Amino acid sequence: MEKYDVVIVGAGLAGLQCAKLLGARRLRVLLTDRKPSLSESIHTTGIFVRRTLEDFMLPADCLGPVVRHVTLYSPKRRALDLESPHEEFRVGDMRKLYERFLADAVNAGVAWRPAARYISCELGEDSSIIKFETQGHLKQVRARFIVGADGATSRVACDLGLDSNQEWVIGVEDVLRHVKLEGEPRFHCFLDPEIAPGYLAWLVHDGEEVHLGVGGYAARFSPVSALQKFRASVSNIIDLRDAQHVERRGGRIPVGGVLRRIACRRGLLTGDAAGAVSPLTAGGLDPCLRLSSFAAHVIAEYLETDDETALALYSGERIRARFTLRLWMREAIKRLQHPVLLEFVCAALRLAPLRRIPAHIFFGRGSFPDTVSSMPSPLNQCPNHQANPY
Repeated sequence: MEKYDVVIVGAGLAGLQCAKLLGARRLRVLLTDRKPSLSESIHTTGIFVRRTLEDFMLPADCLGPVVRHVTLYSPKRRALDLESPHEEFRVGDMRKLYERFLADAVNAGVAWRPAARYISCELGEDSSIIKFETQGHLKQVRARFIVGADGATSRVACDLGLDSNQEWVIGVEDVLRHVKLEGEPRFHCFLDPEIAPGYLAWLVHDGEEVHLGVGGYAARFSPVSALQKFRASVSNIIDLRDAQHVERRGGRIPVGGVLRRIACRRGLLTGDAAGAVSPLTAGGLDPCLRLSSFAAHVIAEYLETDDETALALYSGERIRARFTLRLWMREAIKRLQHPVLLEFVCAALRLAPLRRIPAHIFFGRGSFPDTVSSMPSPLNQCPNHQANPY
């Protein structure tokens, strides 16, 4: 039976980041994913915020043009225009970025096993047996530690006896090309409880691609129907008649905040599996990179020293306490779904004294706690990065 220090289930951004950092620490790592290729079934829009772009070395050729402009629309489509002096957003080519991260991980010594569907984990005193199905055959490996990076409905979380996400919104979007850009690249956000109950609809055009999507609580709307209605409603903002449809993306987005119990002696959760998504904006890429970097540090320290105090640092309860206000605001948004009330709120935000609130939400740097700021080593880097145009 193959033996590893760490098995990582799920090769999204969280799993890939954790794998390459653990590989750089010379641990024996197996990275698995149920998909045969990382280019299949991309779920995220791929919007990277300024804080991520400044703190992590992402390859420039995997990022679209800079977006500095945001327009926020009320239910009656009254607009509030915001502009940042900074390079605020960039939309990532997630297929290319995943492949680059995977190459870094493999170059760091990580074993890669695609098309491996996770079945179960049998926990032992000193190690665990992880079972996969690969091409119709059962495969078992032994590992000292397992990482659940397997999404919002993590099966690893259940087997480890850790917490599971209980609250999420459903998002669906179309990716389009060959759409003429009028004016500057812009992020359009729509507050409309009929189209996107409990969340928002969005239209992002950075000059290369258009991402047109809706999100909301599943019990309150039909995502695909809402997306069709939304597309028809933005014809006065953008001309999509000649747009080329590239793909449709969708999935669950946890918005309940970081889960309280995300680690135990035999494993931990990271990324969406740990609820590492902003409960206010539902942005997940920055929390994903920060928490998975922190996870890699904690795992390496724990396996190298066998000191469980390292695991105690990886506390969802501690992280959760640092954005209590955003959890309260998520509850307020969930309840504030009458169009008249939302219209009133949007009107207030257009007034000069209150314009700083949406500007802070869209352009602020505070969303997710910087869990890695006190680490002794730059875990957002990897020795193999020098080979790539960063």
